[in-house]
Amino acid sequence: MDAVLKNSALEQAATRESALEALRVYTRELVPLAAMQVRVAEYDGLRLHMDAPLAVNMNDKGSAFGGSMTSLMTYAGWGLVTLQLHQAGLRADVFVADSAVRYRKPLYADLHAEAELAPEESWAPFLGTLAQRGRARIQLQARIAGPEGEVMADLSGRYVAIAKG
Repeated sequence: MDAVLKNSALEQAATRESALEALRVYTRELVPLAAMQVRVAEYDGLRLHMDAPLAVNMNDKGSAFGGSMTSLMTYAGWGLVTLQLHQAGLRADVFVADSAVRYRKPLYADLHAEAELAPEESWAPFLGTLAQRGRARIQLQARIAGPEGEVMADLSGRYVAIAKG
């Protein structure tokens, strides 16, 4: 039994790592994200972390451009849903249905975003609904953290997945 669990855990880790690498390649090839120099930093199966340098995402005041912050948080949410679908073996197009952003403080450092499920959400019902109905939605939250870990901006977003043929 332990060998089966270990093999299953290894397969999940390999699947997660291959999905993460595919997302990294896609990120480097997508023009707006390449211009922002977005880097897919880490994925632990629950949270996705992305980074972008301040130098190419700066406004006229020397702080992070709000549009770059929103883009990074939105893309982190999209990437998280995409990775979850890949791990579940489901093929779907992912869209942002709506989102709300709050800018709390100017950021004078590199951008570090983290996306995760909203507290009231769970992946199982989302994936089950997608498999059964071909369409599902889920609420995520993302944030940009400052150098000391304080929240500089946050996003609440609803993402929709529509199954591919």
